[in-house]
Amino acid sequence: MRSAADPILRPSDEVAEALATGAPVVALESTIISHGLPQPRNLAVARELEDVVRAAGAVPATIAVLDGVARVGLDEVELERVATESGLRKLGQRDLPVAAALKASGATTVSATSFLAARAGIRIFATGGLGGVHRGWTQAQDESADLDTLARTRITVVCAGVKSILDVPSTLQRLETRGVTVAGYRTDTFPGFYLHSSGEPIDWRIESADEAAAIMRGQDGFGGQETALIVANPIPVDRQLDPALHDRVLGEALAAADREGVIGQKITPFLLDYLVRGTGGASLEANLAAVRGNVALAAQIALAWSRA
Repeated sequence: MRSAADPILRPSDEVAEALATGAPVVALESTIISHGLPQPRNLAVARELEDVVRAAGAVPATIAVLDGVARVGLDEVELERVATESGLRKLGQRDLPVAAALKASGATTVSATSFLAARAGIRIFATGGLGGVHRGWTQAQDESADLDTLARTRITVVCAGVKSILDVPSTLQRLETRGVTVAGYRTDTFPGFYLHSSGEPIDWRIESADEAAAIMRGQDGFGGQETALIVANPIPVDRQLDPALHDRVLGEALAAADREGVIGQKITPFLLDYLVRGTGGASLEANLAAVRGNVALAAQIALAWSRA
């Protein structure tokens, strides 16, 4: 954990006080604000998610890098800047030293948010869906940096699985290989991000925030490799994207990407944008429903962790 006076990692006064007193804190990523939603809805959603955390009795810590400084907890002016500033970069963990050196600004992905939250002393992080192993990995070997960061960062991530555009079975295998614990929240199958279930079984199921906190205590008690805990929280069935529509549009999106030669870092935004357009915005609404549920559960876990 770094001090509040650190020149490149700066918690807000509210977050610093909460950490000093052992109050519950939930980290939130900023990529969904700057790159995931259209204006002005992005700012409204950013405020809404922070309000969800506060309503539960925890402190929100939205994370972004502004002028080379990693801000852990944003004030209203900083939040508006992330939501409205053009050309804001998308920063993974590997980009953080470069952004600091060049005084650049950017929104943090899962890997960067996880890393910065853990460095600041925050244990719980809520997001929508993780990155993972991409389809066609045997040809391109395209894998999200999220997985590597989670394999060496002690943080609890509440998510709705991994984005359904990915190779879900291979991602789960990769997480197992890297020693990352996955627990389903009131589910025996891994969530499908837009869908309630991917159909892939998971080994562990928990029923409460207290059980998640107990696993976290167990991680610390046993020691060993500093890996993450993934709490996989499915979107409610009545809020999920229609499965038939999802499968049809995703198939069309994958075919379009192949036809247009979209590869590498461009593939994820291409497929997600195609899904939004192809579902008439329904995929975006399912995404937001999942995020809201994840943030609410993360706040509950943060409270349980602070009590422990």
